[in-house]
Amino acid sequence: MRKIGIFYAFWTREWDVDFFPFVEKVRRLGFDQLEINGGTFAIMPQAERDRLVREARARGISLSYGIGLTANHDVSSLDESVRRDGLSFMRTMIEHVGRAGGGMIGGTIHSSWPMTLPKGATDKRPYLDQSKKSMRELAKIAEDNSVILNVEVINRFEQFLINTCEEAVAYVEDIANPACRILLDTFHMNIEEDSIGGAIRRAGRHLAALHLGETNRKPPGLGRMPWQEIRAALDDIGFDGPLVMEPFVAPGGQIGRDIALWRELIPNPDYDRLAADAVVFVRKTLCA
Repeated sequence: MRKIGIFYAFWTREWDVDFFPFVEKVRRLGFDQLEINGGTFAIMPQAERDRLVREARARGISLSYGIGLTANHDVSSLDESVRRDGLSFMRTMIEHVGRAGGGMIGGTIHSSWPMTLPKGATDKRPYLDQSKKSMRELAKIAEDNSVILNVEVINRFEQFLINTCEEAVAYVEDIANPACRILLDTFHMNIEEDSIGGAIRRAGRHLAALHLGETNRKPPGLGRMPWQEIRAALDDIGFDGPLVMEPFVAPGGQIGRDIALWRELIPNPDYDRLAADAVVFVRKTLCA
């Protein structure tokens, strides 16, 4: 049975918040999984991490961890000191997730976010080489900590290194470690892929998780995403990983700026009702 999750930031305008209240919230709304900010989890006091993990276990909620590495932790940087700082930060995150029982860390774990090809550069291969150098080291650490590192395929307007599933497959096959897999996102696929179903089939066994959202980042079921096509492709590859919603609908705060939300997508939103309706839609459309 495919688990259904949601990213905590649907309800917040800042990345660094107290995740504890969201555990009971998502359970009550019908979810199986809560995705939190892996960067915040990495620097929380150990007592807070333990409290959060205990609450999730008590409520029967799985935790997953998302991160877009910042420029000072860019593991694809040509500046070796920056790359090493990124490795150190990721190691800390991986080890804390391991102590929490393991799980998935996904997002821009292979570079930084948001990021464009540096001015004056015309070839991204040197950055890709640095990224792979880092990932080979990180994947070994992840293996030792029961962690899966999911490289997210991000659209060209937010990142430059891996924009298509084809690029991601080449990347993880080069890393050749089962702890390094792929995270696809319907929002990004809608921008970059010729065929959303085709991209899912291309990922195949490498696909560990799927982020869900409509073409404008509304919750699933409120737009024109080809959900039947997505369902057919997931079934074709025998996908049994988590389906994690990552909707954003309200401007404001650092999240609104980073996601480029300059207007309310849904006037006067009832966030809990939107989430509850979306989980019913996803369970019926992609799981039943």
